[in-house]
Amino acid sequence: MEGDKKLVEVAINNVMQPTDQESSKKFNSEVKGYDLNEGVNYDKILETFINTGFQATNLGKAINEVNRMIKCKLSEMPEEKKDSMITKSNCTIFLGYTSNMISCGMREYIRFLVQHKMVDCLVCTAGGIEEDFIKCLAPTLNGDFHLSGSQLRTEGINRIGNLLIPNDNYCKFEDWIMPIFDQMIDEQEKNKINWTPSKIINRLGKEINNPDSVYYWAYKNDIPVFSPALTDGSLGDMMYFHSYRKPGLVVDILEDLRLLNNLAVHACNTGMIILGGGLIKHHVLNANLMRNGADFSVFINTASEYDGSDAGASPDEAISWGKIRRDAKPVKVDCFFI
Repeated sequence: MEGDKKLVEVAINNVMQPTDQESSKKFNSEVKGYDLNEGVNYDKILETFINTGFQATNLGKAINEVNRMIKCKLSEMPEEKKDSMITKSNCTIFLGYTSNMISCGMREYIRFLVQHKMVDCLVCTAGGIEEDFIKCLAPTLNGDFHLSGSQLRTEGINRIGNLLIPNDNYCKFEDWIMPIFDQMIDEQEKNKINWTPSKIINRLGKEINNPDSVYYWAYKNDIPVFSPALTDGSLGDMMYFHSYRKPGLVVDILEDLRLLNNLAVHACNTGMIILGGGLIKHHVLNANLMRNGADFSVFINTASEYDGSDAGASPDEAISWGKIRRDAKPVKVDCFFI
């Protein structure tokens, strides 16, 4: 019995180990959510995220980081930068996003940012370019993740997750874009225009002439849109088909690379908001390497860092490469667990 008592005392000491009071002072933010008895106040709800825990806390940190970007952007530029032809504000904000952000209803939020000049540069994959224009010609529809691919193929309907795009939409896109490609080749030959992905997107934004379009507003507000893999989608299909109808169109990606990198190099400060991973994420990060890293960074994606791909790589990994500044406070939000 005496031996059992000693064992119990040991167990109690193990379970009831006292907290080091000095150490606990480092963690002085109480976990607490919003009290809906105070009414539905979205601003206050968002403010409480940072104390909610788990990925809501990371989302709250991301909101704070974006607010820091905005505050920096609205601050006065240094005198020596005020006459710059490249730098337009005290913080150049790069917005990168994968094509699914345009496929879904996030397109309208991105359009708002571009319409009101809240970002300085866009980087997107080809799908995120073409689908903006296609939506101006015909709608994308809601479907289901579990619809039969074989049946949809028979019906001429393409599925993106639980979204549906009738193949007729791409036929309308072809009818719209082919004459523009004809004009572009004529201008290339007569006016010696060196077409780049950003110039092509700018031209298409002008031609679509529709305020629902993200790239219409990018054209109107002179916001460059970079898509280094512009041929990786329906736009590439159309260029391929057009190359047999009227060969000769040349697309220069190096001129765009110089422009993108120079936006970072000449910036007073830079902020990165990157929705998704892959090419768009690395393209923005690598541009900021040219200036020894971005000052502000928010990554939002569903990818894991443990497979070694850049898609899910943490901000801290980017710091090791010089793509984010060592004294920055970057945030990654893992969207699986908000």
